[in-house]
Amino acid sequence: MEYIIKYTGDILSLGYPTELLDAQFAIMELGDEAAERLLEHWQVTSIEPARRLSGLLDRSMEAACIPPVQRANGLGLTGRGVLIGIVDSGIDLNHPEFLGEDGISRVAALWDMTVEGTPPRGFLHGTAYTREEIAAGLVSSVDQDGHGTAVAAIAAGRSGAAPGASIAAVKLASARTTDIMRAVKYLLDQAEERGMPCVVNLSYGTNCGSHQGQTLFESYIDQSAQRGRSVVVCAAGNEGSGAHHFRGLLVEGGVTDAEFTISTRREQVYLSLWKNFADEAAFELVLPNGQTTGPLGEGARFLRFGSIRVSVFYGVPTHYTATQEALFLLSAPAGELDGLWKLRCYGRKVADGRFDVWLPTIEEVSDRTAFLQPEPDLTITLPATALYPISVGGFRPETETISPFSGRGDQDCAGRVLLDLAAPAEAVRSAKSGGGYDTFTGTSMAAPFVSGAAALMMEWGIVQGNDLFLYGQRVKAFLCKGALRSPFLDYPNPLWGYGRLNLCGTMNELVSHLERGL
Repeated sequence: MEYIIKYTGDILSLGYPTELLDAQFAIMELGDEAAERLLEHWQVTSIEPARRLSGLLDRSMEAACIPPVQRANGLGLTGRGVLIGIVDSGIDLNHPEFLGEDGISRVAALWDMTVEGTPPRGFLHGTAYTREEIAAGLVSSVDQDGHGTAVAAIAAGRSGAAPGASIAAVKLASARTTDIMRAVKYLLDQAEERGMPCVVNLSYGTNCGSHQGQTLFESYIDQSAQRGRSVVVCAAGNEGSGAHHFRGLLVEGGVTDAEFTISTRREQVYLSLWKNFADEAAFELVLPNGQTTGPLGEGARFLRFGSIRVSVFYGVPTHYTATQEALFLLSAPAGELDGLWKLRCYGRKVADGRFDVWLPTIEEVSDRTAFLQPEPDLTITLPATALYPISVGGFRPETETISPFSGRGDQDCAGRVLLDLAAPAEAVRSAKSGGGYDTFTGTSMAAPFVSGAAALMMEWGIVQGNDLFLYGQRVKAFLCKGALRSPFLDYPNPLWGYGRLNLCGTMNELVSHLERGL
């Protein structure tokens, strides 16, 4: 076996097969007896047998029960024939995680929205790169952030969940909903052109919306998740412990206060309030210095308090939603919004009374901007709140406990389950942009476990012909059915959805259904 040797002097004179690493370290391949005698030589100061490291994501992968499905003595699935689309900060095309066994990149397409050139057909901006250009090393796109590289490696790296899958990636110019929508369309177009089933991974989220699947953004994601042989997977966000959600009750003739602190270098902070349209109410903002907007009824209002600008907009019901939004935009030079604010809610004519308010996400303002009396439920971010995608929360593999930051569903979602299941989300080892590996935390890392698992399922079902309809909601249903559940909890629940990702259980269910002809 191989040994690591620390040495001084002339180690080559010992006559053993030796690879010199530098002037102090070498590697030798030795039999047991030779290894025992090696320390007799004065040149050898220390010896250590080579040990097998845990491969990328091993602990997390085992927690999701993915390796048994990959192994040749299992189902031998790798995701071959399936396209995994990554909407993120880009991808490190030179990282070995994305090379096939032949040494050629498995990235089939890349759209860099940040580089002006030849955009994809039907789009106006960015540059699209082909498989041939990528394989030839003609692409200069880089992933400065590293988030996209880590996500892609978990889903489809050589040590990831679906090491045989083809990859298509979009480097976003911004995290705007419009850019994400463009990216989803591009990836589904790529899959259709190749005649491949497709999984789209979205590890981005926002708090600006009703969290009930009622925005146009969510509606588009729902529509996309029903297009072709596709699956859309969304991270649930990291808002579970962020204190960015307030739930209140309007009282007719009464007042309900929502106090919150702002501490951020951002120059704009929003509050997105959603209520029943049948309820009539007025809202007042009290600034840290005691100044007040006074009660504001419906209609747009623009107010100034020194350097602070307050804009208020009221929405109306549409054919997508029967609820009403009141959006408050607070703007000022960096640091001048800081302090204790109060949103005062006056009930005028109340039929229902329930209302919810959200501050921006952790990634936008950190947890120093927060409600003083937050509601941890319904902290899942958009677009994971849409109906058709698979929404993924996060858990800690070492303890099998839910991650405190993991975005939560709601106790009462009018019959809808907003969170589907949980996957590993803490200290996940993955590829680092620029080379090597690092550990990453967040539900952004949980979602690609499910994306990779979905690709393995679709290879078995669609590519191998065992279940030609294994996409969309059918994939979600079997993932939820196969999830691991505690006997001490009721399911589905806001923290876990239907339980922990367990691909072994899901594949057992699928094989059983195949054998029974279902």
